[in-house]
Amino acid sequence: MNLSLYNYSLCITLTLILFFGLDMLFARVPEKKNFSNFLLSRRMMGVALIILAANYSAHFFFGLRLKVLNVTILVNMTTYFLCYWLFSSALMTLLVENYVTRRRTVLHLSLWLAYSALAAAEFLLPAGIRVWATRVLAAVLVIYGLFLAIRLLRTYRRAIRLFENTHSDDIGAYIRWLSIFTYWAAAFGISCALLTFLPDKYVFLWVFAAAPFYIYLYCCYKNYLFFHEQVKTAFREDAGIMEIDSEIPQTPEAQGRVEDAKARPDYYSDIAQRIEPWMESEGYCKPGLTLNELSLQFCTNRTYLSEYINTVYQKNFRDWITDLRLESAKRLMMKNPNLKVQEISEQAGFLSLSHFSRTFREKEGCSPAKWRNDYFEQ
Repeated sequence: MNLSLYNYSLCITLTLILFFGLDMLFARVPEKKNFSNFLLSRRMMGVALIILAANYSAHFFFGLRLKVLNVTILVNMTTYFLCYWLFSSALMTLLVENYVTRRRTVLHLSLWLAYSALAAAEFLLPAGIRVWATRVLAAVLVIYGLFLAIRLLRTYRRAIRLFENTHSDDIGAYIRWLSIFTYWAAAFGISCALLTFLPDKYVFLWVFAAAPFYIYLYCCYKNYLFFHEQVKTAFREDAGIMEIDSEIPQTPEAQGRVEDAKARPDYYSDIAQRIEPWMESEGYCKPGLTLNELSLQFCTNRTYLSEYINTVYQKNFRDWITDLRLESAKRLMMKNPNLKVQEISEQAGFLSLSHFSRTFREKEGCSPAKWRNDYFEQ
């Protein structure tokens, strides 16, 4: 093993993890009720990083891997088992109110203690059996990590579907880093469980690879501080709403077409009567429009309105509003050739020029400016 590279990689990663962990534990956040979940999440993540820092310190200061390899492998795996739960719970806390309960905490800590006891009992086994026991423990660790990652991703997707059905703006963009981080964490966590068996001469590569992972985690938490209140408010506004499946298959005949009145519930006609004049007055151009706000305006139920939009227009609420705004933007460009794209974006109801340009390009395959130029050149 190249000791200088190994110690250098440990020193860099240990310094980063320790700094990030202490900052997450003790850095101040706005003293608002809406930040209670964020504060709990960040502290749990900080505890996980401090535990990992302790593990790295044992390697750096005492050369644990160089002296007792078998012990090192088991210590690493028991450390990762506990940190898997802390990482998962920290992220779930951002998506689910009161996720961390006493019962859930006792359950996972009991699992960790049982796993640690099995790891310690391995030394009582004959050397030949011990190798297989270690592999079994590594497999259990991988399965546990995958279970936590899958549950987190399912919760994330439910949150995204909820936002798409209740908010005209892309609130899901503020939590998209959770999905990216979870996939990365799953890959990194599994690799940690497997790469702990790496030959000594390659260990420094594994340690170095950890640095970008923790840097990304820290930066995401820092950035999310600015958006957490908006996301939290959105969650609370939509508490208890019935989740409507937004993945309704598209058909050319159904696109933008209202089905025969006999095949629809009675309340569909009431909503249709209210929605038509609202669309004619371009009420959808109001920034920050929500399903709850619109249902109050139409004097109807949120669930009824969401179901109506999903069924009649074959779209979720956000896509429906976005398409209406894009059509409004096109009309503005056709009627006002000298109007700036920024002004068109604002009048059509988009929160930012960048969001408008990106959405327009996704739908039309070109920028708003090019679309307007092509229109007047025809």
